[in-house]
Amino acid sequence: MAGTTYSGKTYEVFAIKYGERIGTRGEIFVGGDPHDSPLPMDYFIWLIRNDDREIVVDLGFGKQEGLSRGRDYLRSPVDGLKLLDVQAENVPDVIITHMHYDHAGNLDQFPNARFHVQDLELEYVTGRAMTHKFLRSSYAVEDVVAMVRMIYKDRVIFHHGVEEIAEGICVHPVAGHARGLQCITVETKIGKLVLASDAAHYYENLEKGIPFSIHENRFHLLEGYRRVQTLGATPNHVIPGHDPEVMKRYPAPSPDLEGIIVRLDVNPAI
Repeated sequence: MAGTTYSGKTYEVFAIKYGERIGTRGEIFVGGDPHDSPLPMDYFIWLIRNDDREIVVDLGFGKQEGLSRGRDYLRSPVDGLKLLDVQAENVPDVIITHMHYDHAGNLDQFPNARFHVQDLELEYVTGRAMTHKFLRSSYAVEDVVAMVRMIYKDRVIFHHGVEEIAEGICVHPVAGHARGLQCITVETKIGKLVLASDAAHYYENLEKGIPFSIHENRFHLLEGYRRVQTLGATPNHVIPGHDPEVMKRYPAPSPDLEGIIVRLDVNPAI
């Protein structure tokens, strides 16, 4: 996609918060913090839309899966979408950035969607790597099985490398956190935006090069932090996947959605 010029319509982009947790810097970052201070983490899905299409990015975790892992389940991701007048049954395309439990749940609640994933991610989560308990701990087997069933229903679109999902929307593989992780670039009125998902959990990952504790390959993780900052209009156009700062830097689309949804295709407050 390098060297191409986008001339189509731009998109609105929203982050929808559905869960949260309080961790510590010691468990979330490699190297942690000598005082091991608390560090909150937010859980999001994202919506990309314009007059022609709606694309959902990731589907979060189900209530029981989240509670079993000690996460606070605030609302169903489906209910979060309804706040933006989006009905799950009408969503035609869902991009799954990777198959971790907090990104690939709830497939059955989108009965008419096609699911976009990288070849490498599904090869990884159905292969020999999953014989290691440590490596499979971030995946939920029922989510993996559900995705395999979607393949047999002709509802999975595989991608290999950088590919265009729709005009102005591309997926980019960024290994490190997960073998087949992909982030998304979106053309907006403020320029090309990067939905990093877990290619960068926090702004600190990008600004200080601090590795997130869960990763498949630490070198690729750190290289990914550099790479995602080159994909958008500027490094400031990168949206981390779990940082509560996102809810502070970007505005809610309306006062009644404060603390639930923020609009990302506008300049941040900071």
